[in-house]
Amino acid sequence: MGEVLIAGTAALLICVFLSPRFIAFVRVREFGQHIREEGPEGHHAKAGTPTMGGIVIFAAVSAPFLILSDYDWRAVGVYVAAILCAVLGFADDYTKIVKRRSLGLRGRTKLIVTIGISILLWWIATEKAGLPPTLRLRFVDAQIDLGILYLPLIYLVVAGTTSGVNLTDGLDGLAAGCAAIVVLAYIGITSITAGQQDLALLSGCLVGACVGFLWFNAFPATIFMGDTGSLGLGGAIAGLAIMTKTEVLLILLGGIFVIEALSVLIQVFSFQTFRKRVFLMAPIHHHFEMLAWSETKIILRFWIVAAVCAAIGFTIYQQGIS
Repeated sequence: MGEVLIAGTAALLICVFLSPRFIAFVRVREFGQHIREEGPEGHHAKAGTPTMGGIVIFAAVSAPFLILSDYDWRAVGVYVAAILCAVLGFADDYTKIVKRRSLGLRGRTKLIVTIGISILLWWIATEKAGLPPTLRLRFVDAQIDLGILYLPLIYLVVAGTTSGVNLTDGLDGLAAGCAAIVVLAYIGITSITAGQQDLALLSGCLVGACVGFLWFNAFPATIFMGDTGSLGLGGAIAGLAIMTKTEVLLILLGGIFVIEALSVLIQVFSFQTFRKRVFLMAPIHHHFEMLAWSETKIILRFWIVAAVCAAIGFTIYQQGIS
């Protein structure tokens, strides 16, 4: 556990040290955030805020992890998935900056790359880490052998989690704080399970980097993580779920991301079917903005919901192995 603390502290300090320099670097090159015209009116003042802060997050994660890790295949799989998702996010961010609009890569490109990442993660999990292609149902203490269907499950976990974190990244510090809370639960999960110390180490690095980034990303943010950060963190959380066999439990552990994603699905379905909107704006954090809630009030309450979901999920996991 000492190494986890050292790694997390190192990631935090690296992030705090690098962020001001990265902010200055990005600001000089005018790599700023582009805001959707249909977004909340208050967000237009944030246009031009330095973005792609995910680069700093994963630089801070990489240094202590690569130095202290024993390179267990499960941890390597999570790290590789996170980095590849971050690279996809970087390409998306860079495309937005070059085209100077809020839309990045085409949906087809993202789909193909996400499928490729899922196949690689499936190969590492089954062939290198030796994990069985099973779905663990901890609520009823049972498991299902999926066989070849394990690959589609991994794709759904990766695509769903990256999308959920990306949708949550709409307010200052919201995604970074929620991600830190979820991964903190995974520190507990991996620490109490034999043979997962490398995963605990990587989780510690992720939490430390998110907390360090929050120093600059908290309201009012001086930098945004961009898709580089949100997709990378989503990939890391998805990888942790797969390598710890908590794919179903992730629905509860990452409940705040599920809520954000469901709000968008409900809004789209309702509008396309009935031509009526359930929420004033989706994702749901924008709904509360339209109700005149302050940004800090929304962020803090969403962090509380994330903490409650993660705590319940961890408790269920702990009881399942006791």
